[in-house]
Amino acid sequence: MTDPLNTPVVRHSPSTGANSPDVWGIYEPDTGSIQYICADPATKKAALIDVVWNFDPKNYRFSSESMDQVLDIVRDNGLEVQWVLDTHPHADHVMASAHLKERTGAPNAIGALVRDIAKIWADLYNLPDAFAPERDFDHLFKEGESFKIGELDARILLSPGHTLGSITYVCGDAAFVHDTLMQPDAGTSRSDFPGGDTEELWDSIQEILSLPGDTRLYIGHDYGTKDRKEPAWEATVAEHKAHNIHVKDGTKREDFIERRQTRDATLSLPNRILAALQINLRGGRLPEAEDDGNHYLKLPVNRFD
Repeated sequence: MTDPLNTPVVRHSPSTGANSPDVWGIYEPDTGSIQYICADPATKKAALIDVVWNFDPKNYRFSSESMDQVLDIVRDNGLEVQWVLDTHPHADHVMASAHLKERTGAPNAIGALVRDIAKIWADLYNLPDAFAPERDFDHLFKEGESFKIGELDARILLSPGHTLGSITYVCGDAAFVHDTLMQPDAGTSRSDFPGGDTEELWDSIQEILSLPGDTRLYIGHDYGTKDRKEPAWEATVAEHKAHNIHVKDGTKREDFIERRQTRDATLSLPNRILAALQINLRGGRLPEAEDDGNHYLKLPVNRFD
């Protein structure tokens, strides 16, 4: 019997009316990541959000099936890619940003505080000159900045906690909230990576939950639960406030912080993190090839518990 959590899944969430985007969610089973297409129904202009460049950590080989799948949906629905967006430098998957920029011609973007994240990891890798966000991204979004997806209004919320520079994209009644919330039955995301902060995660989530109750929230990852064996990634603000097991209405800030920190203390590093961040902080590019024509990554030893 097929396990839904090990199978790619695509779902379309149609526009609900004026200034509301069409959203496609594309589940990537190897990392439990959700990739998104956010499109203006009127102009067919679209943004691609948090798309995966597939990486096999056992054999250190890359493949393009996830970005191919996303671009097939773009083609089949007559969409035009206007933006290639990421919410943060991901720790558990490699971003497809540079490849999508090359394949679509659309500019790529991320949050402006990626500069500060890059400084932390340049030290951890002892690669002081490796990362230059202005080189590898066409735009670095600042908190509160506005932009367009077709004719739809979109804006940036700074949502630190998982990383110090994570951003949320709000487009009409859709918000792409990355590694802040999980589904209501799973709670919230971890905040223990370098630059993460549990108190900031709480504050970021409270800002997200202050959006209108019918806002559709699209999360970054889903791993199912012991009672739910199919991936899910969409719930409204009202549903989270009523049912989210970590932050529903009535939850005390200090209780959330204690619960989140206790849980995080039991978690191992993701198995792709030390490869992924070295690439993602280059916008999804590998380091330059060496004199033998091959690419090499540098992995810190004994830097993490």
